[in-house]
Amino acid sequence: MTVSEVNITPVKPTDGLVAFANCVIDGQLYVGSLGVHQLLNGTGYRITYPTKRIGSRQLNYFHPVTKEAGKLIEQAVVAKCIELFERSDEQYDRHSKTTHTRT
Repeated sequence: MTVSEVNITPVKPTDGLVAFANCVIDGQLYVGSLGVHQLLNGTGYRITYPTKRIGSRQLNYFHPVTKEAGKLIEQAVVAKCIELFERSDEQYDRHSKTTHTRT
């Protein structure tokens, strides 16, 4: 199974949710609205799959059937998040240092 075309849309952090993700599986299946949550210790991310609550029941829109599929999707999404968020942190740090050295 290949996970490609991973896109991350950052959101204002709320209860650990920091972004939404979508990707393409095997070039044939678009998977969207994956929640990206920062781990409580702040050292990584986990993903959640969309659900809908109807009364006391929670219905899954979709989810991986095997652990291997879940791991591949999570690895691809987390790698993209790390790339995106670390790059933005580095740009912020460079901008902050530049701003501080001018004052």
